[in-house]
Amino acid sequence: MSKLTALKAKTLDKPGMHGDGGGLYLQVGKTGSKSWILRISIDGRRREIGLGGYPAVSLAAARTAAASYRAAVASGADPLADKRRADMPTFEEAARTVHELNMPRWKNGKHNAQWIATLETYAFPAFGKTALDRIERRDVLAVLTGGKAPLWTTKPETARRVRQRIRSVFAWALAHDYVEANPAGEAIDAALPRMPRVKAHFRALPYADIPDALAAVDDSATSDAAKLCFRFLILTAARSGEARGALWSEIDMDAALWTVPGSRMKSGVEHRVPLSDAALAVLREAAPLKDDSDLVFPSPLKAGRPLSDMALTKVLRDRGLADRATVHGF
Repeated sequence: MSKLTALKAKTLDKPGMHGDGGGLYLQVGKTGSKSWILRISIDGRRREIGLGGYPAVSLAAARTAAASYRAAVASGADPLADKRRADMPTFEEAARTVHELNMPRWKNGKHNAQWIATLETYAFPAFGKTALDRIERRDVLAVLTGGKAPLWTTKPETARRVRQRIRSVFAWALAHDYVEANPAGEAIDAALPRMPRVKAHFRALPYADIPDALAAVDDSATSDAAKLCFRFLILTAARSGEARGALWSEIDMDAALWTVPGSRMKSGVEHRVPLSDAALAVLREAAPLKDDSDLVFPSPLKAGRPLSDMALTKVLRDRGLADRATVHGF
């Protein structure tokens, strides 16, 4: 392969890789941009190292840099690993990046806030300012099992979430070659005490008590929108957000069918709900509440907005039912 010359490097305009020998190439892009690439074998794997753009980096400078990298590799060094270490983010920087990347797909605002909050509370004080590649399994274990009141045994559900979120951050780090192993992964399983199995249920009324509860709600001074939404939620076994966000365009009164699009479902899959006569009666009662928003149960306080997530909880509290049931429990 003939070597490049300063004049040839300047005049080359054919897109592709143009070799200078020894693994050094001048890469010409489709738009005419040029950059230096060194192809080199490190630990038996072919790697590419960017040496900068042309003409900012001249042919002579690129050859010098390439020779330096080849010498480093010949001595047993890994220049790419050194470069990664120089750019290594701290755990907190990585966690905030992962959080930001996931925010668009997390539909639950509370989960969105809690995801980063748990790390701020438990992980950041321990190793938030530490570079990712300096964090070891024992550091993660210290967060989960250290102290006089170990999180893993005193708050098992919180501990599970903390570990899962630390693990997610390191999964991102693995994908970007910042680390070679996940310190919150399966390797620490054997060092974690057996966690008690606790199945927590939402408070729920026995079904025989629901008619009396609905009667109590109907007699309350709360808004018609909240009372009707509460009844509709129970009659359709819907989640609070699905009922509060119900739209007239989703409902076919003639077919007695409510079709909730996947974009409003926790599962992301379209959900069809057959409507009983009682549910249809609720919808007919809600018809006078219609506004320009298409919401079936619009907020009486904020025009064009759905009821707040606390509106239905307040219904239970006002009627003395909150200590016996939750909205989700229905």
